[in-house]
Amino acid sequence: MAVSTATFAGGCFWCIEAAFNSLHGVIKATSGYTGGLTEFPTYQSICTGKTGHAEAVQIIYQDQQISYLELLTVFFSLHDATQLNRQGNDIGTQYRSAVFYHDLNQKEAAENFILALSDGQYGEGEIQTTVNASSIFYAAEDYHQRYFINNPSQGYCRLVVSPKLNKFKEKYRTKLKAESN
Repeated sequence: MAVSTATFAGGCFWCIEAAFNSLHGVIKATSGYTGGLTEFPTYQSICTGKTGHAEAVQIIYQDQQISYLELLTVFFSLHDATQLNRQGNDIGTQYRSAVFYHDLNQKEAAENFILALSDGQYGEGEIQTTVNASSIFYAAEDYHQRYFINNPSQGYCRLVVSPKLNKFKEKYRTKLKAESN
C-alpha cells in the first residue's frame, strides 16, 4: 500500500492533529512547525511571530484508503480559511492557513480546491490560504503531540477544540477509525 505525506497549517495544531489522527487511512498526524527560516524552532520561539513558521500538522496516510482530496476537504472544514493570520482568538502569522504541497499533484489539487472555494462554495470572504512548497517540518515538543487526547479538560481544549471535534466527528462519522466513533 502506498504511503504519502500531506502538510497543513490552519490555526492551533491541537484540533487539526486530533481530527486527522481519528481518520481511517491516516497512519499518523504530527503537530509541528514549518514554513519559516529559523532552524529548530520551539513553541516559545514561534509564538513571537518572528520565526516565519506556522503551527502545522504533517499527515502520513495510505492513499489507497483516503485521498489527498478527502484530506483537503477535511482540512478546510476544520478552520476558517477566510481569516488572515489568525483563527478565532489565536492571532499571528503562526496561525495562518496554508497548504504545504509535497509534489506537483498536491499543488494542483490544492490550487484547484481553493479556486472552487473562491467561487462561493465556502461562504463569505476571500480565501486566505496559501499554497507553498513543503519545507523542513519540525515536530513540536512531545507535550503537544496528541494534546487534546491527553488534556481534554484543559480550558482551551474544552472550550475550543472539543466543540470543533464534535462537529467534525458528526460530519465525518463514516470516515473515522473504529476507536474514534
